[in-house]
Amino acid sequence: MLRPAYPIKTDRLILRPFADDDLDALYAYQQLPEVARYLMWPPRDRDQVVNALRYRIEHPTLEKEGDVLVLAVEHGETGALLGDVNLSWTSEWNKTGEFGFVFDPRHHGKGYAREAATEMLRLGFEQLGLHRIIGRADARNDASAGLMTRLGLRMEAHFVKNEFVKGEWTDEIVFAMLAEEWRARS
Repeated sequence: MLRPAYPIKTDRLILRPFADDDLDALYAYQQLPEVARYLMWPPRDRDQVVNALRYRIEHPTLEKEGDVLVLAVEHGETGALLGDVNLSWTSEWNKTGEFGFVFDPRHHGKGYAREAATEMLRLGFEQLGLHRIIGRADARNDASAGLMTRLGLRMEAHFVKNEFVKGEWTDEIVFAMLAEEWRARS
């Protein structure tokens, strides 16, 4: 079980559970076509964001296999919602998880996603005790692939036209890191 001590602070960021007053900022980037381009879901309307926010608020911990923890990434000085990071517990038996990140394009290129994603890897390896964490992306998403590489994950797979997403067959790339690799880089 993972019950993080909130808020989680980094040099520039605060990672915390989502709250009702995050709705407008979350909607601002989840409704953008460029944000949803490589995600499984299309740009969201306000009602869909309300439902997504409700899930985030109601699940501030990882209690069992299949749970997903999604945290708000807030700028430490301004309080602006920059994006979100997630960690899912995919297998208790195999001690595996998956992480991901979605950021408002206005905050791209400043290292925020790397800083926040590093914390999710830390939570997974050091607090949940995972053996392996993966990250998946649409193969056309060079920015996500680059971030996972900079985080120290290695690309393990490139699946050709394996998922039908938004009316087209897409390639998927899978990156991974082991707990021993995490410890070696720290």
